[in-house]
Amino acid sequence: MNEKARHYLLSLTLACSLAHPAFAQEVTSSASKDVSLTIYNQNFGLVRDVRQIELKDGITYLRFEDVAAQIDPTSVSLVSLTAPNAVVVREQNYQYDLLNPTTILNKSIGKQVKFRQFLPAGQVRELSGTLLNAPEVSVSDTEGNVTVRGQGLVVKTADGIVLDPQGQAELAELPPGLVPKPSLLWKLETTKAGAHDTEISYQTGGLNWRCDYVTVVNQDDTKADLTSWVTIDNKSGATFKKAALKLLAGDVHRVQPQPVYRDMAVAEEAAAAPPPPQFKEQAFAEYHLYTLQGRTDVNDKETKQLSLFNTSDVPVKKLFIFEPERTTPVNYEGGETSMQKVQVKLEVENSEANRLGMPMPKGKVRVYKKDEDGALQFIGEDMIDHTPRDEKIRLYIGDAFDVVGERKQTNVIRVSSTTERLSYEISLRNHKKTPVTVTAVEHAYGQWKVIQASHPHKKKDARTFEFSVNVPASGTINVTYTIEIKHP
Repeated sequence: MNEKARHYLLSLTLACSLAHPAFAQEVTSSASKDVSLTIYNQNFGLVRDVRQIELKDGITYLRFEDVAAQIDPTSVSLVSLTAPNAVVVREQNYQYDLLNPTTILNKSIGKQVKFRQFLPAGQVRELSGTLLNAPEVSVSDTEGNVTVRGQGLVVKTADGIVLDPQGQAELAELPPGLVPKPSLLWKLETTKAGAHDTEISYQTGGLNWRCDYVTVVNQDDTKADLTSWVTIDNKSGATFKKAALKLLAGDVHRVQPQPVYRDMAVAEEAAAAPPPPQFKEQAFAEYHLYTLQGRTDVNDKETKQLSLFNTSDVPVKKLFIFEPERTTPVNYEGGETSMQKVQVKLEVENSEANRLGMPMPKGKVRVYKKDEDGALQFIGEDMIDHTPRDEKIRLYIGDAFDVVGERKQTNVIRVSSTTERLSYEISLRNHKKTPVTVTAVEHAYGQWKVIQASHPHKKKDARTFEFSVNVPASGTINVTYTIEIKHP
């Protein structure tokens, strides 16, 4: 016996086999003829498993094993594909009290237990008694040795009460009701005996997917290569071999109880058409469904990455946005100078003309660019929501270093008790060696009207107007305007 075994080692030597009902026919994953998964990006999935079973006339008890540990038993459905009207489910049980040292000891309270203690000199001492309380148990090493964690184990012997005895524990029998893995137990009534292909479907937690995008922009920020990755995370407690895989993007309402990237060369000429994506997209209900062309293994406790689509030479537009008053509108009480960062954004239209056009699931977009040495450098990232085709995406990737914006209020005139005239000056300074276009975004509440401006402006909505200003290389442009605001 090694040293680990001498210190709080608990190994359970059981004298009987697993107490499965003798009348229950066991159907394991080896009987699966077809497995399909629909994974939602809300940490759950729908499993459909076709297995062949032998049924007799009358009542058959069927144990369906190798189901996900996070199954929702209220969502389970069993249908005979061979004879749908000939098989009726009379009773369904979900058994999840799993076989392990903790559950065995918890269900053995009041039973006789024997401990073999291995002493340093090689002698073996036995201690027998009645188990009064079960311990906390944890796996302590990679060899599967199980150790008692301190407190909880209480045994009544002929000589008295023993707390936390050490050694190997031996039980005379296995408590009933324990299973090695989650199982579904059905009572079926059949009017047509023989082999039936049955489809079992259920929802399970622990299945999730997300979308990540890698974008590589060219030197003048006018085009980009775009790769989309799907990352599938399986923590459901089950493995699905050669599964037909579908991913559903969208916000499905449910009643709730209380990446590696590719170094893609920037094309200098028109790129060839990319290979067809391995996922086929289709509109489904009010969502979008992405179906993998082919099958794949989705193993338990595994993260899998699959390419959703690849495309190159996507036209992009680089934007410089100066929006100092993002939350506070212009008003007569302001007077301080505001120096906010100029945001840098990339705008992409998700259209077929731009070599896109597939509805894009929500996810993180990472943006890269090559430096003068040809090395790919990370320049920012942003999250996008579910984006339909022909909609625009704006990615906020960071703040400009060499483009500076400054805004100050220069005058206030109270025209009446309800009306003010406010004057502002926006200074846009470009320290780059190339000209840039900066969009200065302003906000106002109440009844307002710009009555004077040094540059053209565009009203975007009832509370927003903006100036689009070309700022020369190493130059400065000052935008001035006066706004009249009427308050109730």
